[in-house]
Amino acid sequence: MSFMHNLKEGTNFDHNSLNALQKVTLRSVVMAFLFYGLVALEGMIMRMVEVGKVPLNPLPGQFFHPEHFFSIMTVHPIVGIFGSTYQLVFGAFMFLVPYLTKKPLYSIKLANFVWLLITIGTALAWIAAFVWQYAPLYTLYWPLPADTHQFKVVGGIVFIIGVALIMVGTLGFIYNIYATIFARVGIHKNKTLKELLISGFGIDGMLNLVNKLRGKQPYSKEPALALPVVAIFRGTVDTFLDALVILGAGILILIYLVFDASGHALDVTAIDALLYKNFFWWGLDLVADGLVLIYVAGSWYLLAMLITGQKLFMENVARAALMLELLVSWMVWSHHLLGDQGQPEMMKLISGEMVTAFELLTQGLALFITLVTLWKARPLKMTMELKYLLGGMVGFGLAVPAAIIQADMGMNRVLHNTQWIIGAHVHIALIVGLYMTLYSAVYVLWPLVTNNTKLYSHKLSNAHFWLHLIGGIGMGAFMGMAGLDGMLRRHLYVNGQFNPDMVFAAIFGSMLLLAWALFLYNIIMSVGLKGLIGIFSPAKDPTASYGIEEELEPADDPAFANN
Repeated sequence: MSFMHNLKEGTNFDHNSLNALQKVTLRSVVMAFLFYGLVALEGMIMRMVEVGKVPLNPLPGQFFHPEHFFSIMTVHPIVGIFGSTYQLVFGAFMFLVPYLTKKPLYSIKLANFVWLLITIGTALAWIAAFVWQYAPLYTLYWPLPADTHQFKVVGGIVFIIGVALIMVGTLGFIYNIYATIFARVGIHKNKTLKELLISGFGIDGMLNLVNKLRGKQPYSKEPALALPVVAIFRGTVDTFLDALVILGAGILILIYLVFDASGHALDVTAIDALLYKNFFWWGLDLVADGLVLIYVAGSWYLLAMLITGQKLFMENVARAALMLELLVSWMVWSHHLLGDQGQPEMMKLISGEMVTAFELLTQGLALFITLVTLWKARPLKMTMELKYLLGGMVGFGLAVPAAIIQADMGMNRVLHNTQWIIGAHVHIALIVGLYMTLYSAVYVLWPLVTNNTKLYSHKLSNAHFWLHLIGGIGMGAFMGMAGLDGMLRRHLYVNGQFNPDMVFAAIFGSMLLLAWALFLYNIIMSVGLKGLIGIFSPAKDPTASYGIEEELEPADDPAFANN
């Protein structure tokens, strides 16, 4: 088959055969990978500036001026976490919940609303940084985001509106997921709300363990919700709280910016900076220590079961551990404030050190349970989904201990404000741990979402895997080593002070960018440009489920009323 034919038509992809659920899933995935490419390019620009390969512009307000560098640094995690990761996770889960519960998604219209809002919101935040160079850094510590002396008011307003749209889209995703899970149709027709809630929070798993220790019959032999759905439900609790906190902080900042623009500036000292910082980090940390770890653990369990075709090892323990992780995730935010002199010492000790240490246990349990499930099913064929699953576990195996090391008041003073935490922990956790897990899910879902479309090149998939794995670990490791040498984060170095560490970080970072380009090329050649455009056309089949016959007539089923 010729190159031009593949580029135009793909392999055997037919977008007209996709139903509404498949199309809305693919729309989220496409936007997620486009934003990933943008964030990878931004990351390489910053790497090249740091090693002195891109000279800074002496004129303020111009590209490659320090203001521009810090505006990129501000929007970089917004694009990466919300524009890319959120989109990919939300798209996958809006498909998986109907697939696993054998029920239609509550609302396709709402699902389309979600990916559009997150896309527009991310674009607005990026424009605010690119055009107006709004750069209060990604922590948005008070009163920096409301400072109109350093930053243009219009840039701040556009940025905050963008973040607010992302959070509204997130709330829409949560509503859609919960409305689907708690819909009493299909296999849940005879389940009560109490049974679904008990299963969703993992209480049935905990009661099963207690009854086993007491020599009694299991509380529930067949839990109302499958374990991966429990993880999605549990992680979405943190997603909801996170969205409320960030939306609340955004509204506060927006009020100050609007009043300033009207000529009636408010007093920024009316807001206690330390209280704001605790509130902000309590919500923001739910993204990392709650949402990511719970979602990832659930994804590992699902992928292990799908790859092996076997039941999960220690399932009741896994359910109970997910509930423990939810509780832990609400109480660990203070590890971000261990170096803050105003933070109460007992809060640092209990929240920042002691409770945070539990995450090593909960994530370690998830790793152990997944690996034993895979081990018991051997021999296994080393498929792409299995490779990426193992790669994701390697990523978290490196990143979680890297965080725990500096979740100590002594080590935190040395490490937390350096490239160690942002490189060895954050970048490896997200790029290797989270994203490789999501790539595994993409390969598992590919035949389901695309109606068995043939992937263009297995060799390109392998090349993408190794480039992404080696590039992600290498970049994070060398950034971390520069941090050990004293390289601060949120700081601009222009004379190559931390070379050769940053040179190697840039080399490995370029591998990540190349890996993304190969993956994108492989996908485009599989679906074709015509199919890629067709994904965004209206679905001829309005079905909001996959692989099931609806048990209710459309007129009787509340799921159809919103589609």
